[in-house]
Amino acid sequence: MRTLGCFGLRIDAGPRFGHLQTTGMDDCLFCKIIDGQINADIVYEDERAVAFRDINPQAPTHVLVIPRTHIETLNALETSDEAEVGHLFVVAKKVAEQEGLAERGYRTVINCNADAGQTVFHIHVHLVGGNPMGWPPFPSLPRSGA
Repeated sequence: MRTLGCFGLRIDAGPRFGHLQTTGMDDCLFCKIIDGQINADIVYEDERAVAFRDINPQAPTHVLVIPRTHIETLNALETSDEAEVGHLFVVAKKVAEQEGLAERGYRTVINCNADAGQTVFHIHVHLVGGNPMGWPPFPSLPRSGA
């Protein structure tokens, strides 16, 4: 599922860039942040993306980078979304530099669907850093059907 500008047709591009016409994804938390209906600690925004601090940080720095275009999951991506998704990683790099993480290191993660931990169905990149991280980033769990 996708809509241009989260809420339907793009009028402008968000709080500092204007507003969006609300016509579609009115239950999407991230669309409401983009539209300025819900406050967030925004650390970066441009005409294509918004980055803000996670309200439940899993590291000293935990920022979410989201496209202004509503795309529910990675599974909904089309070839035409390549530039949009690539831009999220350029924004993540900029935010990492801004937060002083670029030289130390940081991790970017995209969860796809509930079993991967996606709780807001609007694609987003988690940018986490500020502490040394190991691999794998998750505990050993039994495999399904084992």
